[in-house]
Amino acid sequence: MLGLDSWVAGFSDGTTLLVVALVAVVLGLRHATDPDHLAAVTTLLAGAEERATRAAARLGFSWGVGHATSLFLFGVPIVLFKAYLPARVEQGAETAVGLMIVALAVWLLVRWRRGLFRVHAHPHGVAATRRPVQAFGIGLVHGAGGSAGVGILLLAAIHDQLVALAALAIFATCTALSMALLSTGFGRVLASTPLRASFDRLAPALALLSLAFGAWYSLGALDLAPYFF
Repeated sequence: MLGLDSWVAGFSDGTTLLVVALVAVVLGLRHATDPDHLAAVTTLLAGAEERATRAAARLGFSWGVGHATSLFLFGVPIVLFKAYLPARVEQGAETAVGLMIVALAVWLLVRWRRGLFRVHAHPHGVAATRRPVQAFGIGLVHGAGGSAGVGILLLAAIHDQLVALAALAIFATCTALSMALLSTGFGRVLASTPLRASFDRLAPALALLSLAFGAWYSLGALDLAPYFF
């Protein structure tokens, strides 16, 4: 657990809803910038045919909503009944997150090899723009991977179940909104003229970095590599 999470958990004692809401907002904002989330959203947006700011916002919001949905659904039984996921299930979910990042990276490489990121390429009819429903599904898988850790943190910090549920809902909502904002910013960068012109050269490096991170994340979840999440 990162130092900020420990500090926030100690700060929130569940005494007032205002304090708990503040804690949930801070956690949601921080959670959206976790390395695995950054790797996933980077390859998610870069692999899409349409990389305009508005399209990136739609994909990022859908991804965030999917993430928030599974996070909340898995978090509710943890908060109410202290019913944690079995260790093997949690391990499998974390491994799936890494494999999903790998799959997104491979898809980015495939699209790059097809020449879809060249400035003068005309890919119409070759590949479709990634749809928000696909981003939502990716978010569902990603949210399941971190749900147990979130539940433990909330239980350690908040003693009232109703307040804990409210905090969980706020946390999930802030995470989704933060991911949408992060994706919008990233989409704006991708849509800029200098980067759009050179993206064909940047895409393979971006994909390989995400591929290496996803492989390490999966191996770490399986206790085959040092794991820091």
